Amino acid sequence: MDWLTMPRWSPYAVGVGIGLLSCGIVVFLNKTLGCSTAFARTSGMIERLVRGEKVQEKDYYKKFLPAVDWEVMLVLGVVVGAALSALLSGDFSLDWVPSIWAAAFGSSPAVRFVAALAGGVILGFGARWAGGCTSGHGISGVLQLAVSGWIAACCFFAGGIATAMLLAISAWRSSIPNPVRWAHR
Repeated sequence: MDWLTMPRWSPYAVGVGIGLLSCGIVVFLNKTLGCSTAFARTSGMIERLVRGEKVQEKDYYKKFLPAVDWEVMLVLGVVVGAALSALLSGDFSLDWVPSIWAAAFGSSPAVRFVAALAGGVILGFGARWAGGCTSGHGISGVLQLAVSGWIAACCFFAGGIATAMLLAISAWRSSIPNPVRWAHR
């Protein structure tokens, strides 16, 4: 049980776990793994609190019924599981501004919040426009040996690597002292 207290798990073990979860979802639910529909359903449930049952009249919510389903529970499980893992490993902390972000963009929690909110909205819009999220297209598409799934997964990795490199370069550049500037005579 020592693996429960490890701060980082083997990516191979996690990959096997995601593969088994994906296979279980296909076998037992006849669905594919994905999360973005859960956010669409949740937005419908929130809208229903404000507008009442008029939400049911929208074509979008006829297709994606605003209700708690297995995808909503999956997202909840990801959040609870991540918190439990961090608590068990002793790695839990509440950092409003992670150090790599602070090095690249400053330590303002407001700027971090606005950037995270804007990024979330853009990602959510893109996921719904594409008909699924990275887990839906990447993991499930690759699992089904779909060419589109492989292309999507390659693009996700390329985008993630490029973003990580840009953040690392930005953090590195901000750690270099400014060159001495000579005054004009």
